[in-house]
Amino acid sequence: MTSELLDQALVEEATKKSGLIWVRGTGVPARALWHVWHEGAACVVGDGPGEQPLSGLADGGEAEVTVRSKDKGGRLVSWTARVVELAAGSEQWEAAVAELKGKRLNAPDGEAMPERWRRECRVLRLVPTGATAPLPDHDLSAAPLPSPATTRRPIPAGLPKLLLKGRKRK
Repeated sequence: MTSELLDQALVEEATKKSGLIWVRGTGVPARALWHVWHEGAACVVGDGPGEQPLSGLADGGEAEVTVRSKDKGGRLVSWTARVVELAAGSEQWEAAVAELKGKRLNAPDGEAMPERWRRECRVLRLVPTGATAPLPDHDLSAAPLPSPATTRRPIPAGLPKLLLKGRKRK
């Protein structure tokens, strides 16, 4: 019994303090998601235009959540979650959105954001089931997922001249 309480406390404290969690849904690789800890679960919002993708996370399904250290980035704990989709406009949805709104960075629509989330997004609760996974004893590194956010292009031809402009040549 004491071990279960310690695991529960570890999950809650680590998840509260971490800015990102890595979530692996059914049939998809793990993806970093921003979240808030609210009423015993990690709450996430997404699947709308300009929001994080929540692919592989379905209401009633399971997900594996990995929490990293905010300062060092290392894995602290992995836990199993039951996915619960909140009905837009419900009391639970309103409470979760109030918390999420405060954590959303660079929102394009400011105060209108909750209404957009109501129309276009899903709000999910990742409720811990009580099961934590042992830390792995091998490397779990993987190639980054494809993303339209990549911007790597050749540097402009004139950039080296601009950078060296103020320097004296010897």
